[in-house]
Amino acid sequence: MDIMLFHSVYGKRPAVEAAAERLRAAGHQVWVPDLFDGWTTDSVEVAMAKKDEIGSDELLKRAVMAAAPYSERGLVYAGFSFGASVAQTLALGDEKARGLLLLHGTSDLAPNASVDELPVQLHVAEPDPFETDDWLSSWYLQMRRAGADVEVYRYRGAGHVYTDPELPDWDPDAAERTWAIALDFLDGLDGLAGEE
Repeated sequence: MDIMLFHSVYGKRPAVEAAAERLRAAGHQVWVPDLFDGWTTDSVEVAMAKKDEIGSDELLKRAVMAAAPYSERGLVYAGFSFGASVAQTLALGDEKARGLLLLHGTSDLAPNASVDELPVQLHVAEPDPFETDDWLSSWYLQMRRAGADVEVYRYRGAGHVYTDPELPDWDPDAAERTWAIALDFLDGLDGLAGEE
């Protein structure tokens, strides 16, 4: 599959590149745009300030520009936390999208969002201060109403961005389970593409 992978508010950290390499080793083509122009941090407060400084509209514009040259291929959009929200926004706006892989994050849906059985997989900590149970229930229902085919996986006791070994949230067991399930999901999308 052709995958557009977006980093979190921490920036394009080594864990993001490691994730891209894991996906490439499984046979996928992966692009990892740097929406922060090389800037990274390991502080959530500093990261949120940076995101606000650049602004949501500018970040979304950068993401769209990064994906545009490849969207005709039929992309799988993926992302970590903030990057997952970006991936979701792009996938719901791209009629050629093949799938959506969300790690640690979701986003609001436009009231008129509509997709044709878009395969969506979400991996999130339980509990997660940024993705509360009430919000996730609402998000799931909205995604189903929009026409998405949604799977949700929760990881009890994991931190928010539990796939990054250099952050306090790191949970190696949850991370490995996430990647095993996510790679199966992507293999399934590859199979669907082959049937078309």
